[in-house]
Amino acid sequence: MLVYGSCHCGAVRIEVPNAPDWIGSCNCSLCTKLGWLVAYYPDDGSVRVSGETMPYIWGDRMIAIRHCPTCGCGTHWDSTGESYGRVGVNARLLDGFAVAEGRFSIGGSELEVRYVDNAGD
Repeated sequence: MLVYGSCHCGAVRIEVPNAPDWIGSCNCSLCTKLGWLVAYYPDDGSVRVSGETMPYIWGDRMIAIRHCPTCGCGTHWDSTGESYGRVGVNARLLDGFAVAEGRFSIGGSELEVRYVDNAGD
């Protein structure tokens, strides 16, 4: 079942093949500062993003963190070169995403949150 989403202003639209089974809460400095919760999908073309996005590339320069140039919402990340087999979507932008009493859900279905250690100590 397709799940849709968008940035705040609606200029960037997102379509994913299904609601994620889990979302990642990454501890890298960028995800921590931006409050990203990432839904991971195979890098097989099933994630569709329409509208202009701007890349932010840093660190090892292996992925591009993309955002809407109008409203600034971080939308997704993808590889800058060879695929890593997956792409990440900002789960907070997906329709039906909610937080209630410290629990995360999409369309009323609770999501498991996995803590992802990418801080690179």
